Amino acid sequence: MPPGARAPEFHSSLEWVNSPPQRLAEMSGRAVLLYFFNVGSAYCQNALEDMRLLQNRFSDGLTVLGVHCPKFDAERDTKLVLKALNRLFVRFPVLHDPDFICWQHYGISAWPSAVLISTDGRIVDSLAGEPLRERLEPLIDRVLQQAGETDSRVYESAASVTRPEPRMPLAFPSGLAASERHLYVADTGHNRILECTLDGRILRQFGSGSSGFIDGGSAEASFLAPRGLALWKDALYVADTGNHALRRISLLDGDVDTLCGTGKAGLRPDGSPADASQAALNAPWSVATAFDKLYISMAGWNQIWEYDLGRRSLAPLVGSGTLGLSDGEALNCHFAQPAGLALAQQTLFVADSGSSAVRGIQLATGKVQTLMGSGLYEFGNVDGPLAQARLQLPLALALDPRAPQLWIADTYNSTLRLLNPIGRELKTLNLGYRLHQPAALAVNRSSLFVANTDAHEVLRVDFDSQLPRRLAIGE
Repeated sequence: MPPGARAPEFHSSLEWVNSPPQRLAEMSGRAVLLYFFNVGSAYCQNALEDMRLLQNRFSDGLTVLGVHCPKFDAERDTKLVLKALNRLFVRFPVLHDPDFICWQHYGISAWPSAVLISTDGRIVDSLAGEPLRERLEPLIDRVLQQAGETDSRVYESAASVTRPEPRMPLAFPSGLAASERHLYVADTGHNRILECTLDGRILRQFGSGSSGFIDGGSAEASFLAPRGLALWKDALYVADTGNHALRRISLLDGDVDTLCGTGKAGLRPDGSPADASQAALNAPWSVATAFDKLYISMAGWNQIWEYDLGRRSLAPLVGSGTLGLSDGEALNCHFAQPAGLALAQQTLFVADSGSSAVRGIQLATGKVQTLMGSGLYEFGNVDGPLAQARLQLPLALALDPRAPQLWIADTYNSTLRLLNPIGRELKTLNLGYRLHQPAALAVNRSSLFVANTDAHEVLRVDFDSQLPRRLAIGE
C-alpha cells in the first residue's frame, strides 16, 4: 500500500493465536508495526529478534503485531502456530492469516515483511527482507517524535501476551546425540544441554538454563535455543541456533567454549573467514562430525559449512547461498534452509527442510545429488518410489546402524519415515505412538531416540522390540 493511505482494519473472520482480538481503531496514538512472517522460515525467525528489540526500545509508543501467513499446509493449523510461537518466545499478539487476506489487503509480496503505521492510522512505509531493524528504527523514531510534537501520542507500554505451554521438565527438545552409554538432549526451550543415561536419568546439566551467550563452567555457561548436537572424542558439539554460534562442551570437566559465532546473525561472507573464532554465523541448525571435521547446516545462509578442528578454520562446503533446489558441485548448487545431517562414510545426507527434500553430498568431490524432493512448494505426505514420495518440512535424519537406510523426522507430517537409498523408496513407520512435530533423531547400536518436540518429550525405540518408550527425563 502507498504511504499515507489509511491502514485497513483486520478482517473479523481472522483468528488471533495468542491474544484477544486486536483492532487498529483502538490503537490511536500509538505507532503500530505489522510483521508478516512464517514460523517455519529461518529468515523470519531471525527477524523475530528484531521485533523484540524494537518493541523494547520503543516500548512506550510502539505496538508490534504479527501476521502469520503459512507456506506449508501444516501451518494452516492454529494449534501448530501457537506451539511455534511459544517455541520461538514470541510475546506480542499474532494474527493467523491462512488465506492471505491481510497479506493481500496490505500488498505484501514476500516473507519477512514489515508495515509501519503512524499514530493516526496511516501507512508510513512497507519493507521486505533482511535486515529490518536497521531500516525501521529511524522511521519509528521519527513517527513517535512527530506525534509527541503534535500532542497526539499515547505514552503507555504495550502489554506482553502469551498462551504459555504447561510447565514440563523438558521444553521443545530439538537436538539429540547418543553413545553406547549416554544420551544428550538439547532442551531447547530451557536453553540447556542434558547428559542422561539411556533410560533418561539426568546425570549432568550444561548451561545455567538462562538464555545468554556465556562461556565457562557448566553452571555459569549459557545458551540460546540450542539445537543440533554431535559427539566426537571427548567433546559434545552444539549448534547454538539462537546465538548463531558453534559451541563445544568438554565432557571431561563440563566447560563450554565457543568455536565460532558472535551471538548475532551475520551476513554470508565471500569465501572463508580469516579468523574463524570471530566469524559470524547465521542459524546453524545441525552438526555432524568425522575425522576432526565438523559439518554444519547453516539454515540462514542455505549452505553447508565445514569446520576443521585441527586448523581451527571455517569454510563453505556446498551451496551458493541462493534459496532453491538444484544439484551440482561445491558452491554451484542451491539449498533451502538445510537442517538435519547424517554422515555415512564419505556421504553427508541433508534434510533440506525448505524444499522438503533429502540431499546427498559426496565429500570427496563436493558433488550434491537430490535423493527426493522436487521444489520449494512441492510437499505432502506420500510413500512409495522416491520420484513420487513427498515430505513436509523434514528437520532431522539418522543413519540406521543395521541397514543402509535413513530415518527421517518428517516434522510437519508428525511422522517417522524410512528412506532406502538403494531401493529408492520411502515408507512410513507406524510406531503406535502419537508424534507431535518430531525435530531430532539419534541412534546407537541398539536404539533409535526421537525428540517428540511439541509434546516436550524424548522417546526410545529399541530395535529388537520396535516398541517406543517415553523417557522420564527430569521427572
